[in-house]
Amino acid sequence: MGDVADKLAYFQAITGLEDADLCTDILAAHNWDLELAISSFTTSVNPTTDTPQPNPNNHLPSEPDLQPLPQPPPGLAWKLITLPVSVISGSLGLISGAIGLGLWAAGGVLSYSLGLVGFGSTPSSSSSAPLVSVSAATSEAMDFVAAFEREYGSSGPNFVGEGFMDALQRSRNSFKLLFVYLHSPDHPDTPSFCHRTLCSETIAAFVNENFVCWGGSIRASEGFKMSNSLKASRFPFCALVMAATNQRIALLQQVEGPKSSEELLGTLQRVLEESSPVLVAARLDAEERRNNMRLREEQDAAYRAALEADQARERQRREEEERLAREAAEAERKRKEEEEARERAAQEAAEKQAALAKIRQEKAESLGEEPEKGPDVTQVMVRFPNGERKGRRFHNTATIQSLYDYVDSLGSLEADSYILVSNFPIVKYEQDKLALSLKEAGLHPQASLFVELTSLE
Repeated sequence: MGDVADKLAYFQAITGLEDADLCTDILAAHNWDLELAISSFTTSVNPTTDTPQPNPNNHLPSEPDLQPLPQPPPGLAWKLITLPVSVISGSLGLISGAIGLGLWAAGGVLSYSLGLVGFGSTPSSSSSAPLVSVSAATSEAMDFVAAFEREYGSSGPNFVGEGFMDALQRSRNSFKLLFVYLHSPDHPDTPSFCHRTLCSETIAAFVNENFVCWGGSIRASEGFKMSNSLKASRFPFCALVMAATNQRIALLQQVEGPKSSEELLGTLQRVLEESSPVLVAARLDAEERRNNMRLREEQDAAYRAALEADQARERQRREEEERLAREAAEAERKRKEEEEARERAAQEAAEKQAALAKIRQEKAESLGEEPEKGPDVTQVMVRFPNGERKGRRFHNTATIQSLYDYVDSLGSLEADSYILVSNFPIVKYEQDKLALSLKEAGLHPQASLFVELTSLE
């Protein structure tokens, strides 16, 4: 719609207004922005006038920025249609990631993939918010489905209740073409076409089985924008499309004007047959990508399992080394402790022996020289527990303590506690008798004593 006359004619066809001056005023009030003028008119007026007339300029605008595309399979031709930014941004508002849109071919077999489509601006981030809001596209589609079923029943095509871009993505994911129906509610051919053709059992079954089906009313915002993009000049209007380059779709076939179910079915079958290489190649390509991805995931899983097994073995090896090191350190610690204990015991024994030897020496020195035999000398014989006998002479004035010092000086006893006992009569010379002299104790002129071991209490 490059010039004023084309815009005026299209505005009259869409709105049904016959007054050219009124239409000119409306377009001028909207700075000759055709989409904005029709959107404003359709949201404030419910026209019931004439249906759209054919557009004499039914051709695609030049696309100087298009990249060269591969040739379609024999018999299949398409046009590249640039989608309105508002349709793209509004329809993709509910999608959390970018949707790829792309088309490629090799060796005459065409496959397509989706390239990157950016998000639209959010209402709070820009003053130029999209004409179709995040939920409006889905809401419009659901309203259309409900109104269509009320008017023509539920036996027709299964229109999806979502925006155009979501439906296009659905067709891409299911490797099907997108069947587009633009509904002109006031066109005189619309009721007959919907009842006899679109809702016929044959067409409905064929469309539902082979296509994703999307419909929109040209009285709604997204339906109008798609009619503008697809250059819908006659109604009823159907189209078969598929994803193409970024923000574009490939228009494979237009069906304009009233058609019988046989004519429409023939067209659908022909386009489906001619486009099957595209869909098959895309499906095979997707399956190959899935298989490659699954193979990579399996390889990654196997690598992770092997890595975890290696790490587990390495942990076990380190733990075993650490355990052996701990055991060796513990054994070394115990060996050192035992060695130190033996050294301490030996040192204590040596010190004890030295102390005993010193005591024995001191006690032997305290006894003095052994006296010669004489009337004042007492002969004492001591028998030890091991049967050994020892004897010595003492002055009769020597004390019982001198006898104990004598026994201690001999070093024949390993016990620390003992008492001296006489046989006849049996007398125990304990602590209370140590100060008695030999004569006072009745041991003069001779005495025979034995050592009785006692326990320390």
